[in-house]
Amino acid sequence: MFRGASRAQGYIEADAPTPERPVVPLPERQAVDESGAPASAMPQRPVGIPSEPALADLFGGSDHDLGLLSTAPQAQGAQRGLRGVLSRLGLPMTPGPAELAEREQTEALRRDEETIRQATWTRAVSVLVANQKGGVGKTPSAIIAGGVLAAARGGSVCILEVSDDPGALSFRAEGNPARGMGELVRDVDTITSAGQLAGYTAPQTSFASVIGTVRRRPRLTHDDVTAVAAVVDQYFGIRIMDSGNQPSSSAFQGAVDTADALVIPVFNAGDAVLEAVALLDVLRSAGGKAASLAEHATILRLTDGRPENRQVVDRVDQIIADAGVEQVFTIPYDPHIAERGQITLGHLAPQTRRAFTAAAAGVVRTLQATVR
Repeated sequence: MFRGASRAQGYIEADAPTPERPVVPLPERQAVDESGAPASAMPQRPVGIPSEPALADLFGGSDHDLGLLSTAPQAQGAQRGLRGVLSRLGLPMTPGPAELAEREQTEALRRDEETIRQATWTRAVSVLVANQKGGVGKTPSAIIAGGVLAAARGGSVCILEVSDDPGALSFRAEGNPARGMGELVRDVDTITSAGQLAGYTAPQTSFASVIGTVRRRPRLTHDDVTAVAAVVDQYFGIRIMDSGNQPSSSAFQGAVDTADALVIPVFNAGDAVLEAVALLDVLRSAGGKAASLAEHATILRLTDGRPENRQVVDRVDQIIADAGVEQVFTIPYDPHIAERGQITLGHLAPQTRRAFTAAAAGVVRTLQATVR
């Protein structure tokens, strides 16, 4: 055995250390546009620092409405009739004219309800339903318009009687409340909570609340209407006012002073539309807020089921056109309204509810344009 062999047995040769190579910085690269010319140098973000998108990228620009685009309904093939059967069998079939019309109505209703639901203001707003002519559908229009507003918004709508003498609002609305407008006028200075105010209302299946007359009460005055309106506006977002037939009355003046929009129901009859035009003339001559209400008024053309003379209807068309009214909506005949009993929103014919929803959306757009 060679000398030193025992030492060699435990010897392990280590790898020779690799000399560190100097780090050579890479030359700065320039962006090149499509033409091949170098673009300006892009600043390099330090490693480890997350990027911060600009606020304009998050909340502005052309892509800020992507959320709306994502909810757009997808085009579908035919679903009704023979076309629908063939479509379900896998054959590409487009909808027929009747189905297309139904889809357009459904989409229009969806847009109108969205307009109503998404509208906001920085204070409570109010709509006055008025016509000098009695028996033209003011009370049903107030109940149904308020009902579709409340149904789309989930409540926060109060329908209020502001006629100087007791009207039919409580009779046409659902329920039999123990207290109403007369009691609220008496106790208005004591109302300090939404729960307390609810004791004077008749809750509706539409989620609206109605304050009508439940027993004999004194004639309303300007101060009565404005005091009640001030309290109601503390606890409801929208106030609908069902008025009487005397524009010169103190109560009507109080309603005008607290209104933001005007709705005038008429039948296709000469006396009804002439009284509507006379009301517009009275408001315009008064100037100020009253004139503004007339300038942006909405007319509802109702049908009560009685025979209509074509020449009279044409004359009504011309009178309304000459009156310079911004919005006119036609409401079809509805047996539930014609019963002259309590009105339930869910009992209306679909076309009636669509028509009132379109009208309510039009009034909401007026409020969005005029209320600051």
